[in-house]
Amino acid sequence: MKSKFTATILALFLGGLGIHRFYLGQNIKGILYLLFFWTFVPALIAFFDFLIFITMSEERFNYKYNLQTGF
Repeated sequence: MKSKFTATILALFLGGLGIHRFYLGQNIKGILYLLFFWTFVPALIAFFDFLIFITMSEERFNYKYNLQTGF
């Protein structure tokens, strides 16, 4: 189960490299962040991700990133 706190901290400190996207299981987005980190655009997007995570409710975060599919 992914933690909202961990995703928020990763977005703030390592977001320019896309580490928070890898943590959330969004590997394609993480790779794009890595490819373009030298432009500082991913760092700006990661800052907005940080703001979104910090204002998102725990229930919404869990619904979006911790959706469990049962078999």
